[in-house]
Amino acid sequence: MTASESSSGRGRPSKVIRLLEEYELDGFGDELERRWTATEDRYSLRQLARLFNERLLEAALRQADSQPLDGEAENLHRLLTADEVSSADRTRARRQLERAGVDSEQLERDFVTYQAIRTYLKSHRNAEYTPDETDPLDRETTNLQQLRGRTVSVTEGKLRQLADSDALELGEFRTIVDIQVVCEDCNTQYDVVELLERGRCDCPTASDS
Repeated sequence: MTASESSSGRGRPSKVIRLLEEYELDGFGDELERRWTATEDRYSLRQLARLFNERLLEAALRQADSQPLDGEAENLHRLLTADEVSSADRTRARRQLERAGVDSEQLERDFVTYQAIRTYLKSHRNAEYTPDETDPLDRETTNLQQLRGRTVSVTEGKLRQLADSDALELGEFRTIVDIQVVCEDCNTQYDVVELLERGRCDCPTASDS
């Protein structure tokens, strides 16, 4: 963590800054910014959040004097966070961490969201990502987000009109538009924006073979 990061903002530091210091992840803030602003092989905010949490897990194991094996942190993070993981497998992962001397409950509380990564990069590092106008994934991500926003706005307007005319009984409410994409080949499901940010589903590619 840089001196400018530790002194940026007022009051309590952001969660990401605090964790960079507590887990002794020196230089990782630079890596996050570099990966987010890269012109090639760029990481999305969700990918960065997953990478950040995996690094936390690695650091927690090392601080407990347990040297993680290659791929162990990634697998444990998946077992702790993936929706498709069974409760039994998640419990076994937590017990594995506890046996290694890691407080699994605290570790899971420390895991960050992509929103926390975005706040850190934009507010504390003043990083900006300007997508290439010719990048179809970035272009359509913006289009779909705008479409979702318009759908929410129109839906809420119609509901309020019905409530005001006493045709509908409705208290305070909020509208959520959730567009899910299911790949029937690899049996995975993603929010449409998350899928575009990832750039792929879980189907094997030529580089995987």
